[in-house]
Amino acid sequence: MRLRRIAGALLAACLTTAAAEAQTPPSQNWPSQTIRIVVPFPAGGLNDIVARLIGPVLQDTFKETVIVDNRPGASGSLGTNAVVTARDGHTLLMVASSHTVAPATGNLPYDTERDLAPIAIVAANPLLFVTSDTVPAKSLKEFVALAKAKPGALNYASVGTASQAHLVTELFLRIAGISMQHIPYRGGAPAVTSLLAGDTQFAVLSPQVSLPQVEAGKMRALAVGGLARDPHFPNIPTIAEQGYPDFEAIQWVGLLAPKGMPAGAIEKLNAQINRVIQTPDMIAKFAQLGMAPAGGTPEQFQSVIVREIKVWTEVARTADIKAP
Repeated sequence: MRLRRIAGALLAACLTTAAAEAQTPPSQNWPSQTIRIVVPFPAGGLNDIVARLIGPVLQDTFKETVIVDNRPGASGSLGTNAVVTARDGHTLLMVASSHTVAPATGNLPYDTERDLAPIAIVAANPLLFVTSDTVPAKSLKEFVALAKAKPGALNYASVGTASQAHLVTELFLRIAGISMQHIPYRGGAPAVTSLLAGDTQFAVLSPQVSLPQVEAGKMRALAVGGLARDPHFPNIPTIAEQGYPDFEAIQWVGLLAPKGMPAGAIEKLNAQINRVIQTPDMIAKFAQLGMAPAGGTPEQFQSVIVREIKVWTEVARTADIKAP
């Protein structure tokens, strides 16, 4: 509108036509070569599994080879930076929720909000708040009362210092007005082992690692991190319905691109992701992971990223959490 006011309708029309012509080839011709989905963590993790689920479907859709490229290192920033600096227009990034934790707890060689273009959240699931079955508390309310009766005496496990689980737990401790000792482990499996052994009494974990023990009766799920009960485990109450409204702890996996990716390519990818994840086959495969399809617009994904970085930055500052 400003161009129209300053230079007149004719000039604006020319500029609009030129811009449209300049952007048309990438939109029409993309993809024109192999699509690379970089996973900034080792093979076998959740974002790696999701990338390998959707990769073949995107390959069939776009008629171009899609490869998953694991580039672990520096808590995910090595592979992420490789995507940020990619200029081929066909390199993508599959990340998990730790994507918004990293800028809150450490120094990165890129700006998470400005150097990457969100495409869509692919799948998501709530985290579970769990205890060992040896802990007498049968509900979240009872556990909070137990922690208040023994300030600092209980231990909580996490999957690592400055992990999403670490920050989620610290946020909950602050809101609930309780204190516990943090015991970090290298991943979910050893954190579960610590609970079963009685070395720790509480943890926020993904259902992928905790639910089997809950179903076996060796651990107790006190709460689910979604704002609504999860259909995969409908008998576990939410945190919100137990006295902590609006508290949410969600694990998600999403696809991003370098900031310079043509808008037409982003639109194509977003449309196909939203289509693919709603197919019965993909819904069933996500269900096996305890996840559900997410989807949405790039703008909605960006709002999640901005909001979470703000929350985690404040939690990290208050609890003095820094990436190791």
